[in-house]
Amino acid sequence: MLSQKRQFGDAGEEAGVKFLKQKGYAILERNFLLRGGELDIVAARRSFLGKLREIIFVEVKSIEGEGSALDFSLAARNVHFSKQQRLIRAAKTYLLQKKIPPETPWRIDVLVVARDSRSGSIKIEHLENAVWG
Repeated sequence: MLSQKRQFGDAGEEAGVKFLKQKGYAILERNFLLRGGELDIVAARRSFLGKLREIIFVEVKSIEGEGSALDFSLAARNVHFSKQQRLIRAAKTYLLQKKIPPETPWRIDVLVVARDSRSGSIKIEHLENAVWG
């Protein structure tokens, strides 16, 4: 049985996947495990002709609070320097393992998924290109 924390995180990732699909992203992988880490979501953007345009690695941070007390910035700050370095290494490893051409653009985004504990409503903040290195 999954812990409440894991269930909450999984629900946040599911909301994140739906959000990204609505924005036109194709989801390539979820919870991709690598030695030393995990990539929550690997997505892609394609051109009108279907050619791979960009790979997007997405770190999902789920938070819960009441109304205006939801602090998106606090959740985003949890992607600290060492976490950023792990994400960059994981992204590069993924690209090599999947034999993605080196000229393919890629970036790392952070999705903050916030659930209001009173109303149950979900708000999502998408921080594009939040990690670089």
